[in-house]
Amino acid sequence: MAIRGASSATRVISSVRPIAPLPWRVARLVESREETATARTLVLQVDGWLGHLAGQHVDVRLTAEDGYSTQRSYSIASAHTGDTIELTVQLLPDGEVSSYLVQDYKVGDPIELRGPVGGWFVWSPENADRVLLIGGGSGVVPLMAMLRARRSAGSSAPFRLLYSVRTPDDVLYGEELAREDDVTFIYTRTAPAGHARAAGRLSAVDLPALLHPQPRVYVCGPTGFVEAVADLLVLQGYDALNIRTERFGPSGA
Repeated sequence: MAIRGASSATRVISSVRPIAPLPWRVARLVESREETATARTLVLQVDGWLGHLAGQHVDVRLTAEDGYSTQRSYSIASAHTGDTIELTVQLLPDGEVSSYLVQDYKVGDPIELRGPVGGWFVWSPENADRVLLIGGGSGVVPLMAMLRARRSAGSSAPFRLLYSVRTPDDVLYGEELAREDDVTFIYTRTAPAGHARAAGRLSAVDLPALLHPQPRVYVCGPTGFVEAVADLLVLQGYDALNIRTERFGPSGA
């Protein structure tokens, strides 16, 4: 799909006060990595990029030569590193944007993006509180940005990640996560041989015992997964005010 140059941004509306619209910027692919058979990490160099917080996302817009345009939102997978960002894109059945980005997008090709977007589901190295990350499927992407930001900043904030994923073949960032201190994989369909936990959906027994002061919890994944996990956390005594969620789609991992 051919991409036109950046055009004027759409309006961003605030219920508190007007906010200047975010501009569309031109980004070019400088590197890509295969994460799984259906997921690809894109390293993009972005004109005029001013940085982002871990947990934010961008809007990506593709415009064909005939004027047809479509856009999707993708979480940023990387910590802030100058004028490059990383997006990990999961190929979706009949996904016109994801199919282009995973299968056809080539080094040097342009796309348009707008961002960073979001200020609630974010983590900053200035926060030294205990953190619990819970990701379902590709919901691990913004959580990976938080892990990377923590490492890049040399933060000593205690982090723990629970990663719910269908099978070992579906794990994103497997080699990198294997080097993290406190990561638990929860396989919902097929567990690897010798794995301590049988395959099955995340349940209350998988959640860590509640410590005080309570951790800040970030939950990201499909809508059904996020709602079920948030309910389990509250039933376990976690304060709802400490739980931040990001969701997409209709079903669980």
